[in-house]
Amino acid sequence: MSLSEIIFATVASLPESKQQEVLDFAEYLKSKIEKNRKWNNFSVASAMRDMKDEDSNYSLTDIKEIF
Repeated sequence: MSLSEIIFATVASLPESKQQEVLDFAEYLKSKIEKNRKWNNFSVASAMRDMKDEDSNYSLTDIKEIF
């Protein structure tokens, strides 16, 4: 039985009011993940702003390893 099936079976055995609480919590977790993703994207963008205009101290010939 997969984790999703176990969660479904467990929640299905609860009264409807408790199922609603589980749904509310799952939606809260989902929104929290989305909020963190948006914040991470903003943070990286803020850290990198104006860097595209800077001259680089390195060139392709400085690369020692290529993956």
